[in-house]
Formats: sequence, C-alpha cells, structure tokens
Amino acid sequence: MQLGCIFSHPALACTHSQHCCKSICLVFTMSHTLTLQQLLAMPASDYMNSAQLAYFARLLQALKAEISANAAHTGEHLRETEDAADPADRATQEEVRTLELRARDRERKLLKKIHGALRRIEDGSYGYCEETGEAIGLARLLARPTATLCVEAQERHERRERQFGH
Repeated sequence: MQLGCIFSHPALACTHSQHCCKSICLVFTMSHTLTLQQLLAMPASDYMNSAQLAYFARLLQALKAEISANAAHTGEHLRETEDAADPADRATQEEVRTLELRARDRERKLLKKIHGALRRIEDGSYGYCEETGEAIGLARLLARPTATLCVEAQERHERRERQFGH
C-alpha cells in the first residue's frame, strides 16, 4: 500500500505520524482515490468527509499547478517578444501582451483563493458557507472549488453589490 499526503505545499504537508495534523491531515492510499462518480454518489450525511476533502484538495492542487505552469509560459513568452518594425504589428504585440498580463493577474487572484480554500480544508471549514454556516454543496464546489458562500448567500451578496455599487 502506497501512502501519500494530498498537501504538496510544505506549510500544509503531513508528517505521516500516528496522530497526523490536528485537523485532518488526509493521508490516503493511492489506490483508493475518490472518483467524481463516487463523490457524487455519496449520501448527504457524508458531506465533507475525509475522502471528499481529499478529492477537493487534489483538485485545488491541480488548479494551482496549472496556474503556475501558465505563469511560467507567459514569462517566457513575454521575454521572447521582438520589436516589430510595422506599427500595426507593434500594436498587435502590445495588445497580446496586455491580454496575457490581464489573464495572469486574474490567475494570481485565483491562486490566493486556492490557497484560502486549502487552508479551509486544513481547518475543517471547507465546503461550508462563511455567512450562514450551511453546506455550499458538491455541485457548486465542483463548478467553483474556491467558493466560500452558498448559492443563496452569493445571490444576496451580488444583489447588494448591484444595489449599492460596491
């Protein structure tokens, strides 16, 4: 049986001791990794059990790795751009550069949310609405793994933003 810790970040890494991390460490066997179908088939009473938390931690770690790879690719691409002689070509290059930087900025913000979600997994609050304490729900977390609000609380928040312009 091969053991591994779902947290690859050193601050979240497990020591694999008898009484792993005070919250949920989540040491798991590689052969018993939860699939999406198994996750969705679980009863509501199993909401945010250790297997589900491990599933979302792996999902978040994969997103984090993808963002890091994108950032490295953008860095390389931005360093290799040449100055074009034609003004139209220069304008196109500048527009592409601006779009890439904007995308990386969005990914940087998402990375902060991913780190927050991993912290919530560790402290046991992941999957529960920060406003109401109710379950966010698997469907919403699969669509947006960094969600901190249930659908109803998110809708209230968005209504307030539209109403008050914040």
